[in-house]
Amino acid sequence: MFKYSRFIITGSFIIGTLFSAKSQEKIIFQDDFDGDSLNMNVWNYEEGDGCPNLCGWGNNEEQVYNRNYVEVKDGNLVITALKKDGEYYSGKINSKDKVEFTYGVIEVKAKLATAKGLWPAIWMLGSDISEVGWPASGEIDILEYIGREREKVFTSLHTPASHGNTINTKKTRIENIEEGYHTYKAVWTEEYIEFFVDGQSLYKFVPRKYDEQHYPFKKDFYFLINVAVGGNLGGAEINVEALPDKFYIDYIKVTELPADM
Repeated sequence: MFKYSRFIITGSFIIGTLFSAKSQEKIIFQDDFDGDSLNMNVWNYEEGDGCPNLCGWGNNEEQVYNRNYVEVKDGNLVITALKKDGEYYSGKINSKDKVEFTYGVIEVKAKLATAKGLWPAIWMLGSDISEVGWPASGEIDILEYIGREREKVFTSLHTPASHGNTINTKKTRIENIEEGYHTYKAVWTEEYIEFFVDGQSLYKFVPRKYDEQHYPFKKDFYFLINVAVGGNLGGAEINVEALPDKFYIDYIKVTELPADM
């Protein structure tokens, strides 16, 4: 697990504190997905259909996650969703127990998988989820996109006081979000969390109270990146003709909060 007090540079990823020569920002984690394989010092695979404990991964999703549909290629993390032998497959990774941190500026450059029925996401969960469960763990959804709602992105927070059909969310229309790469950012502080796309602020969450029910975000969280298929949010209608489809992540980076935040 990374510490702020040191830095390690091994291949395509950075863990610890490193100053950027251009901006003097302190990079505490970065993975550029260079090379030809996922760095297992940083990431874990999640596989299966969630059964028996969380069938459909809690959202009636159709996919079976399999590491064969996660690859590092041409400087990108690539997650492929497809249908094979009557079954939907996709990929999911997380950084639990390897890269976990509290507060920072999180930036991800990605190109969406856009087929109807797909649900690509970049999100975070509290590292204590195994002990306290969800939603007590808290959840930070930096990006969610669903193919049945074109030109829209979702940014959300789940807390014990508001989860499931959460009120702590914003759906934003962004013209041509399906085209090319875009930068998704979350500024996570002790007092608020604010979401951006391509430098434009979409949603700023400031809780009514700073207790564990309303702001369970004062502790370590870890990353998850995946493409779900169907389910409660992805929708029952899946455009099989548009598959396989791919979710590309160029890089993921965490920098320390500026001193004035």
